[in-house]
Amino acid sequence: MPLYYIFQMGIPEKSFMSLGASLLLLLSLSAKAQVPNTDVPPPWAYPVDPPGLASPKDDGSLRHVPDSTQAFTLNQVRDGFVSPDWHPDSHPAMPEIVVHGKKPGVMACGYCHRAEGTGGPENASLAGLPAAYIVQQVLDFKSGVRTTSLPDRAPQKNMIALSKVVATPEIEEAAAYFSSLKPKAIIHVIETDLAPKTAVHGWHLIDLKTGEKEPIGQRIIEFPEDLEQFVSRDSRSQFTAYVPTGSVEKGKVLATTGGEGRTIQCTICHGPDLKGVGLIPGLAGRSPSYLFRQLYEFKHGARAGVQAALMKPTVEKLTEEDMIALAAYAASLQP
Repeated sequence: MPLYYIFQMGIPEKSFMSLGASLLLLLSLSAKAQVPNTDVPPPWAYPVDPPGLASPKDDGSLRHVPDSTQAFTLNQVRDGFVSPDWHPDSHPAMPEIVVHGKKPGVMACGYCHRAEGTGGPENASLAGLPAAYIVQQVLDFKSGVRTTSLPDRAPQKNMIALSKVVATPEIEEAAAYFSSLKPKAIIHVIETDLAPKTAVHGWHLIDLKTGEKEPIGQRIIEFPEDLEQFVSRDSRSQFTAYVPTGSVEKGKVLATTGGEGRTIQCTICHGPDLKGVGLIPGLAGRSPSYLFRQLYEFKHGARAGVQAALMKPTVEKLTEEDMIALAAYAASLQP
């Protein structure tokens, strides 16, 4: 039965989730890793740290972030086996795998995805995603059906590596924790013809703050508003995403109508407000850089996991401009 009939019939959530789990199981049994497209993905969406990029040395001083009494040194906030917890009263107790990971091969989940699951432009926001969906993504990384269009890019390379050694009960613990969190509205989408000049640092873009502007073209320019707060891995870091003028409305048309056959309405599966339904993840308020990469990876075969069969007819006709528009529209919504 097509998914849009399921939603229109108003099947109870419990029954839908059972049906969805069965569907995902069938798809996972048939999913095979595809050979990713050899096209070079757009550099703005796949930032790569330049060779020899120097990191500042820790001088022993304590770092602070707004609305927190906690304090950490630079070495503490960049230790991959520590999840800096700036706001411990704002979330449930973190499982050990989220706080410290498991040496030597599994970094703390909260190090990359932050203690409150907000992530950043370089990786996924996990807060509020269905637990079963999170588990399946890690299993797809583990089995090799979910890869990346740029294999040497550290965030995805590290995720693939740790997925091979993390235990399933630990995946489930982390997934249950992140699923219990409420997503935060941290993305400010601004339409423009000119964007600030940026550089790559930490596998994401940073604002050079020179006051110089350059044509945005067909790009999304997303960066943390306070770089030091983001480097400190504060879950409350805010981000600005500059997108091409008119892209939000164009994305809305594609997401809600399909654009006269250009794609399938995102709202059919992800809900009218793109906040997700049942096992289908929410898209609203998520990093547009990340959303663009996922559309690109579905189209070019790097994501061939259990959702790929459902996403294939959605992405097969999309241009990069369309993907930018869809990502801009979804990111502009409240999560």
